[in-house]
Amino acid sequence: MDIVNLDFYTQAILSLAGLIGLTSFLMLGQGRLLRLIFVFAVQGWLLCLATSLAAHSLNNHHLYISAIMTLILKVFFIPWMLRRQVLKLNIHRDIEALNNKTTVMLGGAGLVVFSYYVLHPVIHHAPIVMLNALAVSLSVVLLGMLLMITHRQAIAHVVGFMSIENGLFFAAIVSTSGMPMVVELGIAFDVLVAAVLFGIFFLHISSSIDTLDVDQLNRLNEVDQ
Repeated sequence: MDIVNLDFYTQAILSLAGLIGLTSFLMLGQGRLLRLIFVFAVQGWLLCLATSLAAHSLNNHHLYISAIMTLILKVFFIPWMLRRQVLKLNIHRDIEALNNKTTVMLGGAGLVVFSYYVLHPVIHHAPIVMLNALAVSLSVVLLGMLLMITHRQAIAHVVGFMSIENGLFFAAIVSTSGMPMVVELGIAFDVLVAAVLFGIFFLHISSSIDTLDVDQLNRLNEVDQ
């Protein structure tokens, strides 16, 4: 199907889906934590735009509340909290050397192809926006998991976790034409609580061990006093 002949909503959602998938790739290859957090904030901004577009095009005005909550939590609050923690630990200049970065990026590309391969038979007769949006959402989830596997810093793991939630939220917005308001509020509250708990966890770990490198944390042993 020629994308030029599609309506504006479909074209915009497909474009935003592609950009959201691109930000997951950019996060996967980032070695600096501040850049990783910035790309995560950009992904949250794109998710906010997609939610606002769905609210306007589908005439579901309660989605504007979801867009505002996404803007506050995932564009401002969570990136600010993570950036503050990175600067406090003085690890903003550290460059994380990814093991076999080329293999990691090729693995990410393979996960995108796998997402389309899995979903195409399932929703073969669905609209083109449904297929592409759900495939991108699944790939964002898988790339978030890969980000958590390949990066050593605990803050990168939090970004990967939040990216997984972004993929699930984008899939829900596109496939259901807007979730019930109580579900959206519940998700936003869960994300807020998770962000606060991660902040407390980072503060406790950094003050007692002075590192958030999961490789070093794995080598910790209990010592009898």
